[in-house]
Amino acid sequence: MSKYNYNHRNRGYNDYAKRNGRRRGGRNSFHGSKIDPKKYVSSAEAGPSCSIYQDDCKFEDFNVASVIQSNIRAKNFSQPTKIQAQAIPYVLSGKDILGLAGTGSGKTAAFLVPMIDKALKDRGQKILIVTPTRELAAQIRDEFVTFSKGTNLRSAVVIGGASMGKQISVLKQNPQFVIATPGRLKDLSQRGVIHFDVFNNIVLDEVDRMLDMGFVHEIKQVISKLSQNKQSMFFSATMNPKIEEIARSLLRDPVKIQVERLSLKRNVEQNVVKVRPEEKIEKLHDLLNGEDFHKVLIFSRTKYGSDKLSKTLLKRGFCVDSIHGGKTQSRRERVIRKFRQDEIKILVATDVAARGLDIDDITHVINYDEPNCYDDYIHRIGRTGRAGKKGNALTFVG
Repeated sequence: MSKYNYNHRNRGYNDYAKRNGRRRGGRNSFHGSKIDPKKYVSSAEAGPSCSIYQDDCKFEDFNVASVIQSNIRAKNFSQPTKIQAQAIPYVLSGKDILGLAGTGSGKTAAFLVPMIDKALKDRGQKILIVTPTRELAAQIRDEFVTFSKGTNLRSAVVIGGASMGKQISVLKQNPQFVIATPGRLKDLSQRGVIHFDVFNNIVLDEVDRMLDMGFVHEIKQVISKLSQNKQSMFFSATMNPKIEEIARSLLRDPVKIQVERLSLKRNVEQNVVKVRPEEKIEKLHDLLNGEDFHKVLIFSRTKYGSDKLSKTLLKRGFCVDSIHGGKTQSRRERVIRKFRQDEIKILVATDVAARGLDIDDITHVINYDEPNCYDDYIHRIGRTGRAGKKGNALTFVG
């Protein structure tokens, strides 16, 4: 691997720069890079990974219906994560929740398990779950199906890129759970298909990402039309004045739960691969043949680039597919399902995947094209090193 400047031992950027004739802090050391390449280099910390689990708690300790406990056992869940252990008892008691936790912390079950229990005991409960991306909405739906098996509770997924007519038809069946992205929710509200005042429970998930994506107006509109008599849950990885304003408008005397964010420095080994543009595909090919590259997410900057790279790798014998915003929602879900179930080992994606893909066993993230900004980089490499596992991130630089 050394011929690719893939620094396994990773002595840091200074050593890397010396080997390649670059001076630290030199002007435009890597031509075309918008981000200082030394930010792409960091060793995972030695020692055991930080655990997301609560050692002194078990799922059977929660006072939820036996059918839900059975579904939890069927998933081979025994020990809850920290946010699940702290949030579920308070949600069951009817408290509003302000949860500060990122993706990979287990927060989906933290609100789904107690909400399913609540809806099972009172069929008049209606739960609205608002989340930033189609992929995350689909994943929440899948988790709902698993945890609610045998309860006869129903859900509707309301997202862009899918048939409006079919979604309206499902909503007319009066499902207890509605899982939605803000844009489609706004469209259906304006059509008079969905009325927010009928919901007596709301979950806003990954609020910081929704604001990053420009949904602040839609979120405020939803909140302004909700019933006053409701239970609310609010989850965000970060807090800033805008997020605090939304939280204050939604929550009443909330219980604040903050779990330690897993450090990317601790869990993800970050390196660069120095490569000329015309050599990128050959170097990627050789990397993917490495024995430790078991499940790989590759980021391309454009839709065209992701499809082209996927087709090229497919011709070279790799088990690969691609997703981006230009593909239908059903196609994207089908590809993600294949990736999750190891039917394909390599997924090529645009940044849409970094905004909701939640798969715990991705061994490597490869930035075939550099991200536009450092926040995008953090979201990308956050797809590996999840649930306390170690991950690897490689960024191609010219």
